[in-house]
Amino acid sequence: MLGVCGAGLARSLWAGTRAWQWGSRGRSLALARAAGGLRAGDWRPSEGRGPRGPRGRGLRLSAAAVVSSAPRPLQPYLRLMRLDKPIGTWLLYLPCTWSIGLAAEPGGFPDWYMLSLFGTGAVLMRGAGCTINDMWDQDYDKKVTRTASRPIAAGDISTFQSFVFLGGQLTLALGVLLCLNYYSIALGAASLLLVITYPLMKRITYWPQLALGLTFNWGALLGWSAVKGSCDPSVCLPLYFSGIMWTLIYDTIYAHQDKRDDALIGLKSTALRFREDTKQWLSGFSVAMLGALSLVGVNSNQTAPYYAALAAVGVHLAHQIYTLDIHRPEDCWEKFTSNRTIGLMLFLGIVLGNLWKEKETDETKKNIDNRTEN
Repeated sequence: MLGVCGAGLARSLWAGTRAWQWGSRGRSLALARAAGGLRAGDWRPSEGRGPRGPRGRGLRLSAAAVVSSAPRPLQPYLRLMRLDKPIGTWLLYLPCTWSIGLAAEPGGFPDWYMLSLFGTGAVLMRGAGCTINDMWDQDYDKKVTRTASRPIAAGDISTFQSFVFLGGQLTLALGVLLCLNYYSIALGAASLLLVITYPLMKRITYWPQLALGLTFNWGALLGWSAVKGSCDPSVCLPLYFSGIMWTLIYDTIYAHQDKRDDALIGLKSTALRFREDTKQWLSGFSVAMLGALSLVGVNSNQTAPYYAALAAVGVHLAHQIYTLDIHRPEDCWEKFTSNRTIGLMLFLGIVLGNLWKEKETDETKKNIDNRTEN
């Protein structure tokens, strides 16, 4: 869906993620040694093709394992879409769920049809975004240990094949977009420029994570309009802003995995901009995110469960930032992936808060009836 990504399958289970990291270690070290790069102790998660259990144990359920079990000719395309690492799809999809949940009628559940439609769009547009990114960055990816095994950089897929594949993904995404109202179709199409230009930002600014935030959180606008027919600025704009702040948090953490390689090949990121001040910046982004979400709650008449979820999100962010070790790539990856929990907590708070509205309404009606009888 053009509006759902500037950029389905479930994220790997915790054990699957750890197993993937273990299985990728040997390939990362081999690449590093071949390039005369990192020492044995400096490994980072790589773009491996599938996890193996620690000490040679069998595979456990994970998205990477599913991709590895697919027919071999399809595997490079599935990895190009990052279907083996669905955390990005989750981070793209969750702002859509927030918006759809907030747009639900008081006392009702979110529109399940819209949730499924946006989920499909998130898979397709995250895949399209990754394809565009890898086409732009193939020469850079060859020089970075973590990305050297990506299909285009590794030569598993040609540029022409990836271009054709991109066309197929965008065509399917367009089909999803056309299921929405005219306002949402126009709004979704407007994000295409962000989708195409985001991968170039790391070449010209130390704030490519901001460009990613503008792209990845478009669904915060689109979800509401898909349900209501248009955007309510008092809700959608602070929700969009909070999503941008969230992206600045998790993608800065993600960027710390590659900061050494990025500095060597001339790419920019907020990780290189903030350096040792990263935690202070992330704390500021967290305060801004929580403040904007509080404004969303006030403007959408949210109830106690929403604010309880907001408090839980604040605690999670504080713990994430306090315990972050920006010099350990594996810890950065762990903290990055934990942001799915933040998104799910907030979505749950929105749903329960909306259901609570009916309870409050019923109690109010009962009080009014009692006063009338008296």
